[in-house]
Amino acid sequence: MRVSRGVGVILLAGFVGMLSGGGAHAQNAAGSTERAATAIPKDIYPDSGYRLPLPKRDDMDDYGKKVFDELTDPARPLRTDLRTPAGIRLYSPTVAKNLGDVLYYLRKETGLGDRLTEIAILVTAREMDNQYEWIAHDRLARQAGVEPSIIELIQNSKPATGLGEKETLIIGFGRELFGQKKVSSATFADAVRLFGRRGTVDLVSLMGLYSATSALGNAFDIQLPEGRKPLLPPR
Repeated sequence: MRVSRGVGVILLAGFVGMLSGGGAHAQNAAGSTERAATAIPKDIYPDSGYRLPLPKRDDMDDYGKKVFDELTDPARPLRTDLRTPAGIRLYSPTVAKNLGDVLYYLRKETGLGDRLTEIAILVTAREMDNQYEWIAHDRLARQAGVEPSIIELIQNSKPATGLGEKETLIIGFGRELFGQKKVSSATFADAVRLFGRRGTVDLVSLMGLYSATSALGNAFDIQLPEGRKPLLPPR
């Protein structure tokens, strides 16, 4: 399914984004016993790693079951892993369905390409100080060809020097947007010059979607994957 131009921006105003991963069903039971034995907050469910139990298909209405099946289909390019923010969203199937379609567009169809897309997501994770999001996309960024030097630069909030024009723009744009809560006229003009009007809307929507993931993770206190330590240093 393809997403209309307007739906992504509309949905971003009120809801939250998702992270995608491998198959959920085989992984849900694995590690549950270990996680239960780990010292975690009392309101965290051991099976999910957040403040709700894993969503169960049998508890859903007919529409919810349809969405559950679609988003967890092994053939889906960005399949939902129930132990990620995407699993949380399945408690509201309409949100899960629409944002799943928006996410696919923003990650795969904007024209930015995987490498620049992952740079934009990493910048967002760093600016939001989101350890969970960073851990997930550190790996994906490397797979997409993002150079370790760029990852380290973003991770440690170093000046974006010696990079290509688009990489420099994306990093600076995200830092202004989240750090200063405003994008300067000069930076905005450079974004439109490099990516066009639609591309600039897509870039901001991508960053907005992943900043919304931070809100979801914070509210439901999603825990880091088993055995993983925070990778973002204090700023």
